[in-house]
Amino acid sequence: MSFFRMSMAVVFLFLLGLAVTSQADPNYVYHRCSNTTTFTPNSTYQSNLNLLLSSLASNSTSNNGFHNTTTGQTPDTIYGLFLCRGDVSTDVCQDCVTFATQDVVQRCPVEKVAVIWYDECLLRYSNRTFFNTNEGGFVILYNTKNSTNQTSAGDLLRTTMNGLATQASSSARKFATGAMNISSISALYTLAQCTQDLSSTNCQSCLQESIGKLVAGSIGSQVLGLSCNVRFEMYLFYNQSAVPVPAPPAPSSLTLPPPPSRTGKGGLSAVAIVAIVAPIVASMVLFVIGYCILSRRAKKKCSTTQEQDDVVGDDITTVESLQFDFASIEVATRKFSDDNKLGEGGFGEVYKGTLPNGQDIAVKRLSRSSGQGAQEFKNEVVLVAKLQHRNLVKLLGFCLEGEEKILVYEFVPNKSLDSFLYDPEKQSQLDWSRRYRIIGGIARGILYLHEDSRLRIIHRDLKASNILLDGDMNPKISDFGMARIFGVDQTQGNTSKIVGTYGYMSPEYAMHGQFSVKSDVYSFGVIVLEIITGKKNSSFYQSDVGDDLASYVWRHWRDGTPLELLDPTLTDSYSRTEVMRCIHIGLLCVQEDPADRPTMATIVLMLNSYSVSLPLPQQPASKSESQPPFSVNEMSITELHPR
Repeated sequence: MSFFRMSMAVVFLFLLGLAVTSQADPNYVYHRCSNTTTFTPNSTYQSNLNLLLSSLASNSTSNNGFHNTTTGQTPDTIYGLFLCRGDVSTDVCQDCVTFATQDVVQRCPVEKVAVIWYDECLLRYSNRTFFNTNEGGFVILYNTKNSTNQTSAGDLLRTTMNGLATQASSSARKFATGAMNISSISALYTLAQCTQDLSSTNCQSCLQESIGKLVAGSIGSQVLGLSCNVRFEMYLFYNQSAVPVPAPPAPSSLTLPPPPSRTGKGGLSAVAIVAIVAPIVASMVLFVIGYCILSRRAKKKCSTTQEQDDVVGDDITTVESLQFDFASIEVATRKFSDDNKLGEGGFGEVYKGTLPNGQDIAVKRLSRSSGQGAQEFKNEVVLVAKLQHRNLVKLLGFCLEGEEKILVYEFVPNKSLDSFLYDPEKQSQLDWSRRYRIIGGIARGILYLHEDSRLRIIHRDLKASNILLDGDMNPKISDFGMARIFGVDQTQGNTSKIVGTYGYMSPEYAMHGQFSVKSDVYSFGVIVLEIITGKKNSSFYQSDVGDDLASYVWRHWRDGTPLELLDPTLTDSYSRTEVMRCIHIGLLCVQEDPADRPTMATIVLMLNSYSVSLPLPQQPASKSESQPPFSVNEMSITELHPR
């Protein structure tokens, strides 16, 4: 029987007998698989399905609770979507969708068409398109306990649900809830929702069809469709704080008749007592509601003001509390003694210092002849001061006196990644498990910059020497002097001033000045390949061999000898699966076309889940296509112009 012509299923829910589920898992309700359309395990269709499910999981952090996508080419194209209940939080939505992507393949292991419903979300996929289509196939759930006044309840329910359907179909999120008193002691709570790809007309049609299938004589019923769902209960089943419930109107025709008048001991009738007490209670309730509303508005106003201050106040005054005086810095570094010198970067020298309280610090003293002026300095201060992540170096303060521009960071004892990776005496300290953790930590740090921090930040100078290692060998991304802030909706930028380090620069940036989050992805890919091979990318550029690192790795990958790439110091202490996956990810990151490179969110998912299928990489850009028309070294370039 075709999945989309499934017969109507009736499922009995005993509200007082629901099974207790783990708090970590969403509340499973029902699922359906088409048993007439199956795929072969390990086929192209299954690979596309894995990609689709990983895409849905990675997009479940969006605020609108809905996403649809397509993967693969005909005849193995797959269409899929998820829809979270409109009142659940982003975290609950993400947990539900992620769980569903794993649960559905257990329940429907070889079926091409499947849908699974939970209380918090639904997930669906098919081998034919169904977007913006109102299709049949419903699951009906109801409480077996009947309403005491079925005729009146049915009339009220139809009127209420029809109004709710109109409200939901005309809203942006295709979602609406309602509440109505049906007696002095009970209320009716309702919900209607469509997938957001439906037009208003299709949504209205789907909801009306679903409403007609509700079991009105019950005290609770739900209809789950492929594109919409409706529900009513005699208890509050959704998050009232997330979706404010409209004030219930005056009791309807279902209101119970008033109790007969009784005279109390003091001679007052029950009606008189109610008439006296009710206004007092109502006044108290209104006072509490008014107080809550005013408090919430005040809090919202304060939050909005603070947010505006954060956005428009990106200058030194926002971090003045972090300012050090130059004399204190001199004392801490013993007047910038050579014995305290840790290294030299593109913009100046770095020294170790010790504060009076015994805390060790790293002091970056910008050279007066460096390309970083006051604006770049302020850029780094503002950026790093507002970034908080375990894989980013922490800014402790700054000094701006005369021509002195100094940044004070937390001290990271193990210096930089390159100091271990290319030192024959230290290489052995980086066994495979540490290298794998470093790759994952760098990925999480870049993901924070790209998607999880307040603004989208492009680092533009990611390289091994800018990855610091703490005492536990955890990576920390440093040196934000060249970073650029993007707006939330901005995807790429152009510049005539090329900054960064050749060899780590993406081809479109080095040659044309075009940069985006995919520029950082390219740099990350180069770092991954360096970590695996133990070879410095610049050593290829400075040699006469006709290869760069990416092409060198690609040749081994193409020839089926990827394990020959491994740093010899790793011997047998590595996981073949992890190494192969990291080489694969590294090659995907250095693809010539930015559109072919994965996002950092996808990369983190690839590193953490072996169920995610990786697309096949293409041959990276050759050395001659991406090398600039002048000499290259390890220093950061700040004043070169693209051709």
